Amino acid sequence: MLDAAHVPALRAALDRATFTVDAVYALLGDDAHRALGRNQTVPALRATRGGGDLATLVRLFALQVPVDRERADAVLPGLVDPLVAAGMLVSSGSEVRALVDIRPYGDEAHDWWIVCDPTSGLDGRQAPMDPSYVLGISEASSSLAQLTIREPVGRALDLGTGCGVQALHLAQHASDVVATDVNPRALAMARLTAALNDVEVDVRDGSLFAPVAGETFDLIATNPPFVISPPGSEVLVYRDSGMPGDSVVRHLVENAETHLNDGGWCQILANWAHHDDVDWQADLGQWLAGRPLDAWILQRELVDPAAYVEMWLADAGLAGAPDYVQRYDAWLDWFASERIDAIGFGWLSLRKTTGTPVHRLEEWTGEIAQPVGPGVAAWGQRVDALRGADDAELLDRTYRQAIDLVQETRGAAGAEDPESIVVRLQHGVRRTRQVDTVEAGLIGASDGDLTSAQILDALASLLDRDPVELRQRYAPVVRELVEDGFLV
Repeated sequence: MLDAAHVPALRAALDRATFTVDAVYALLGDDAHRALGRNQTVPALRATRGGGDLATLVRLFALQVPVDRERADAVLPGLVDPLVAAGMLVSSGSEVRALVDIRPYGDEAHDWWIVCDPTSGLDGRQAPMDPSYVLGISEASSSLAQLTIREPVGRALDLGTGCGVQALHLAQHASDVVATDVNPRALAMARLTAALNDVEVDVRDGSLFAPVAGETFDLIATNPPFVISPPGSEVLVYRDSGMPGDSVVRHLVENAETHLNDGGWCQILANWAHHDDVDWQADLGQWLAGRPLDAWILQRELVDPAAYVEMWLADAGLAGAPDYVQRYDAWLDWFASERIDAIGFGWLSLRKTTGTPVHRLEEWTGEIAQPVGPGVAAWGQRVDALRGADDAELLDRTYRQAIDLVQETRGAAGAEDPESIVVRLQHGVRRTRQVDTVEAGLIGASDGDLTSAQILDALASLLDRDPVELRQRYAPVVRELVEDGFLV
């Protein structure tokens, strides 16, 4: 990768060209941008025919087409030869072609650049991928970035950093960031990504927790190589661990506690196997057994073995390979031998606790309003508030309805009472709950003034109900409303 002496000049050149997400989007337009999302470059090539520094950078890096050496020198003054020497560009005659991708990336507050390998499969060009391929921004990395809690912390770890995107995010709210990877190419790209964005990251070589043995962190974020593939398969380092089944994820769960400070979080994007006649929640619950970890595990998707194999063979550029059918068949044979009948995709948020651990394992295929990180942090706060509280203590507290809570009623126009009342959260996991008249009254009156017991007593008087019976019946409901985030 490019030596440190030339990094400031490259940063300045990208700045001068306004090589940002918004500027590229404006240059390409909606149609070309959507086509790029489908790995089709023709509309973007047409949109960048007019030349200019920004168009040159888009054609060079995003569209993977040669550009005139003269144009490359104009947009990257004094940098073409150093980039060629670094193996990032190749020069042939009067043209220059990129061997890596530098792509704009950012959030509401930042314009960054990510260094990674070029997008594979553009315009249907399929070829087996190099084992050391370094993936750029993906749906998975974006998902993890949205899942991660963004509160100020001391030390943070990006385990399996790849191109370094999670480390960039962590550096915005952590005093010290360590990033690890086993792939030398990824390490070089992560270092350049950090340097290009003038961000300090301690990038280390090694597998899983080995590079941070004996160290602890306040936050760990990881998108590990979680693909569940047969032993002996070719390994793509960014997605395949070489470990059997889902044991790489289990390893992270079982070792997280030794690398977390009290109250520290470990957040993982992962796959896990569903085995014949075994409840997946019980399976993953064994990973947590006896560990001082609160855990919220959310299964977002369930995929059958055939669809899973097709997806990852295509991802590796093997969809049209001569031995595609044999690979497909062998993978399904292995799933059958392991009694794997489905694969779960989801999120694991683990927090080291000194109290009695709380585990919530659930399937949620409904709506998510990103980012979900604040919702994870709020779940941790609710766990702390409820831990050890009996019904009497629970009802003796004041609550407020969640700030994003809305109520929907259904019924005939003009009817005195609605047929149904539903409350719905608008942020994070957008839970809904159908409530009865008492629950609706309880939620509506929860404004931080009266305790739940006082509200229930008032409702008992209004509805001519026994207040003792009402407290006993609705204490578990109050607990559920708090656990789910409807009351805070």
